[in-house]
Amino acid sequence: MLYNEKLVQEWLEALRKEFSFYPIQIPLKTIYIGGGTPTSLDDDNLESFLQLLDSYRKDVFEYTIEINPETLTLLKSEILVKHGINRVSVGIQAYQDHHLSFMNRHHRFVDVVNCINLLRSVGIENIAVDIMYSLPNQTMEELIETVDHVLELKPSHISIYSLLIEEGTVFEKKGIQSLSEDEEANMYEYLIQRFEKEGYHQYEISNFCLEGKESKHNLAYWQYKDFYGYSCGASGKENHKRYDHTKVVQSYLKNPTKREEIPLTKKDEMFEMLMMSLRLKKGISKDGFQQQFGVSLDSVFGEINQKLMEEGLIEDDGMYVRCSKKGYPILNTILEYYI
Repeated sequence: MLYNEKLVQEWLEALRKEFSFYPIQIPLKTIYIGGGTPTSLDDDNLESFLQLLDSYRKDVFEYTIEINPETLTLLKSEILVKHGINRVSVGIQAYQDHHLSFMNRHHRFVDVVNCINLLRSVGIENIAVDIMYSLPNQTMEELIETVDHVLELKPSHISIYSLLIEEGTVFEKKGIQSLSEDEEANMYEYLIQRFEKEGYHQYEISNFCLEGKESKHNLAYWQYKDFYGYSCGASGKENHKRYDHTKVVQSYLKNPTKREEIPLTKKDEMFEMLMMSLRLKKGISKDGFQQQFGVSLDSVFGEINQKLMEEGLIEDDGMYVRCSKKGYPILNTILEYYI
């Protein structure tokens, strides 16, 4: 793996400028360090990076970092604990080497096992993992094998993602295709049933966890709360606007305080809250909607809700509106009604 020390130092300085320009004014409850590979920083730079966040973690009860399995060492694990990190997300993706190679992943499953053992040795027990399904040529037997090995690791949280081949990507240009809709649906149904059987309850359309181990940070997104976003490629939502940073590293380094801001109308926010909250198994809170917007959910979406209830796609228990068992797997289709 190539490591550009000069680039890392420039990035750390850019991040310092951004924090100085956009100071955080309220106590944070959660911090999430994403991007896939923050632990690819060397020991000293990982320390320097986490020191930038130390002043914000006083009231934080969930502090997560994403980890690429082959980049973790015992010393880095100890650095994470030193700076208050108490939850990690490990990208497993698949058990089979050929699927990992296809996704350009450099780790192997033995690296995952070693990574999780290191984390537990320093006291980090709240471990989330990601796996993928509907990979090209993936069989149900291979998915079952992956799940078997993942469950042996006893993670507290499991996220599942199907492979999405977008137009213009390398995969699309090579003519690579994911599995058929029926095969993908069968895999999704298997994952739901298997995880529920093993004690992982589905609390969001792609997320399962042991009792009390929901991702508190991600719940804030799905409940449509405001959140800060810092650094290259990050997004945030504050004070009735969303904002995005450039994904081009050199552009970010040149101007780390530049953000593309998107003002949100009340109509935008009402739909986005509905869209995000319907991802949750419990659905959207009618009281929460009323408190946030000063109008009832029924007054805004009641006619559409009635139609969807007649089709058996959503349910309304008086407190929450949620997708039914029939509707949950086709959430995108349901959202088209509201659009």
